[in-house]
Amino acid sequence: MSEKIEDKLSKVKYKPANETHLKVCQDDCRSCKNRSCETVCPANVYEFDEQKNEMRVAFENCLECGACRIACDKQTLIWDYPKQGFGVTFKQG
Repeated sequence: MSEKIEDKLSKVKYKPANETHLKVCQDDCRSCKNRSCETVCPANVYEFDEQKNEMRVAFENCLECGACRIACDKQTLIWDYPKQGFGVTFKQG
């Protein structure tokens, strides 16, 4: 039996920064029809809040895969690596 993605994600070690390394253009997110970032992100970092009419970004969950920046239909998502010492801790050797 294979593990679900949620089970695998719960095993990822990371140290969240106090500030985001992901920046979205809310105007572009509001007018985006596909919201591909929500679909491609394995960690559910992006969620459009219909009531507030804004994209929520849970940057502290980011796995640093970069899929969102590639999938962004508007190509306005700003994605940087977290500051040194923060973010995902990848297994060494």
